[in-house]
Amino acid sequence: MLDLEALKSEALKAINEADSKTLEELRIRYLSKKGEIQSLMAMMRDLTPEEKPKFGQRVNELKNAVSKAIDDKKAELEETLLNARLLSEKVDITLDAYNPRQGTLHPLTLVQKEIEDIFIGMGYNVAEGPELESDLYNFTKANTPEGHPARDMQDTFYVDPTHLLRSQTTAIQMRVLEEQAHDLPIKVICPGKVYRRDDDDATHSHQFMQCEGLVIGENITVADLKGTLELMIREMFSKDAKIRFRPSYFPFTEPSFEVDMTCHICHGKGCPTCKGTGWIEILGSGMVHPNVLEMAGIDSKKFTGFAFGVGLERVAMLKYGITDIRDLYTNDIRFLDGFKR
Repeated sequence: MLDLEALKSEALKAINEADSKTLEELRIRYLSKKGEIQSLMAMMRDLTPEEKPKFGQRVNELKNAVSKAIDDKKAELEETLLNARLLSEKVDITLDAYNPRQGTLHPLTLVQKEIEDIFIGMGYNVAEGPELESDLYNFTKANTPEGHPARDMQDTFYVDPTHLLRSQTTAIQMRVLEEQAHDLPIKVICPGKVYRRDDDDATHSHQFMQCEGLVIGENITVADLKGTLELMIREMFSKDAKIRFRPSYFPFTEPSFEVDMTCHICHGKGCPTCKGTGWIEILGSGMVHPNVLEMAGIDSKKFTGFAFGVGLERVAMLKYGITDIRDLYTNDIRFLDGFKR
């Protein structure tokens, strides 16, 4: 019995002074199947029947005491470790918060969304179409049949004899006309990428973006076209902006017009941006050609309409003072950071 008390005192003292590593070693030393406490049970064979119960009880008490001491010490060490970790990882909440790096919408996206918002507010729908387009919708249905001299105005990317990368979003308009010929009136804008073989420089790109608009209904006139474009220009550039029409030619409209707006920098007084004229060319437009309506199955004697097309790069360069169209496609983060809102 004296040996049990000595062993208990020795074990409790060692456990109290142990660290995480030595605590596990003490557990194995005292509590494992071949440990010191378990080995005491072998002594019972030398005891009398009267001594065995008392001895067994004392051994169990020793085992429970050592086991509890180890569990308590383990919990103490874990709490100490946790407190030390919390202390090392504490955060000073009075410091300035971390400002994560955020991206921004591309200027072309900003312009597209602004145009879409303007026309959706006027009851227009937004239509999309394939960038790999058939010659039928890109040219033929837009009143530009094979052999038409207007095809020479656009040096295009053909992928086979009948398909090309669309050279104008007019192709989307032709699809809309065909799909909604029996569901008039039509009010739609068609934004998207277009492709033309061109030498890239500060003002030209082989890939660019257009947004075309189309309205078909009864009694649609040039006055409706002028009022619509004037509202768009005023919303995007200046509330006092004015526009003027100059005669032009597009195969899918007749009559056709180039549209100028008063310079949004000098308001028509003349400056380097408008080259002293007070006017800036902004887009092309016109009344939809009767041939285009008839090819879509629409009675051109009953229905009329207008169409227009604006280059989004052109608008972005004027609106944001961008001098080189290539800046819109070089993915320079310093350039894009200038458009954060």
